[in-house]
Amino acid sequence: MTIDQKIGQLFFVGISGPQIDEQTSDLLTAVKPGGVCLFARNIKDRSQTRSLLDSLRGRLDNPFLSVDQEGGLVDRLRRIMTPMPAADKIKTADDADRFGRIVGEALRILGFNMDFAPVVDVIDPSRDRFNNGLHSRAFGKSKNEAAELAGAFLDAIQHEGIIGCPKHFPGLGASEVDSHKELPTVSISETELKETDLHPYKNLVSAGSVKSVMIAHAAFPNVGLQERDQNGKLLPSSLSPAIISELLRGEFGFDGLVVTDDLEMGAIVENYGIGDACKRALAAGADMLAICAGEAAIREGYEAIAAAVQSGEITHERLDRSIERISTLKTKLAEPLPFDTERLDELSNEIVELNRRIN
Repeated sequence: MTIDQKIGQLFFVGISGPQIDEQTSDLLTAVKPGGVCLFARNIKDRSQTRSLLDSLRGRLDNPFLSVDQEGGLVDRLRRIMTPMPAADKIKTADDADRFGRIVGEALRILGFNMDFAPVVDVIDPSRDRFNNGLHSRAFGKSKNEAAELAGAFLDAIQHEGIIGCPKHFPGLGASEVDSHKELPTVSISETELKETDLHPYKNLVSAGSVKSVMIAHAAFPNVGLQERDQNGKLLPSSLSPAIISELLRGEFGFDGLVVTDDLEMGAIVENYGIGDACKRALAAGADMLAICAGEAAIREGYEAIAAAVQSGEITHERLDRSIERISTLKTKLAEPLPFDTERLDELSNEIVELNRRIN
């Protein structure tokens, strides 16, 4: 790979619409991103979705093709399949496994190879009152249930050939605001973080189930690993060497793919420019930088990383460490299944049965 191609591999981007128009085509040519995430704006019907993903696969070098398919409030397939249950409706590992197998097979028929799920934030009864945008999205009502049920879902989608991505490390369950709007300050103790929020990650990573992890935008002022930036502001976990490199990679021994949450969220853009955030995230140990909407932001991030590599601020050795992780995981990507709308109908009927059983 050329240096420019390597830099493009670091980016996980969103595109504007349901087809590759001229503007999107120019963006893909300029950046050559390593991954593309689709949203509701991109998914209008089944055949259009498969056609779009096939086109992206043809335009890019073995790309990650992802979606946030959690079910419930975050159900990107609701236009084209029976609406799927929210994670908090799933009560048993068997149902989590069944749910994951349905999601995994459906995504692969549509042409995806990755899912930004499951949510493993711990939402126990003491945290259920917080207005943080996570209600119904997390599995279970305790750290043990979160680990068990999210683990069953993760294993199931990966059995079907879809790479999962547990989120949001190190845990947003105790946040009191939504990171889409502002930086959550999670005021729990270090003991609570370690014993509760990190418990599912420790279990899943040690079991060898986790191939990629999404890093949250959050600050933990009562935790020893919390850092501050040069202006004295609490550094978000997504930009934190202590959280990514020391905790996740060092203490947990995770050497898989690390993806940031969307860097266009208010938690980041209210405090950092996109270019600065991209450089900080890479320096902290992230491998892929998610920018999920704005074309200008994607280009700004790409140009910032390119300039930093050219100047030596980001070394070639650092760049190559992430390229190795990205390339290693890409060797495990499954080919899409044959497009089969009748099978998607059958899977929709299985969702109906699952909804009936759990409600």
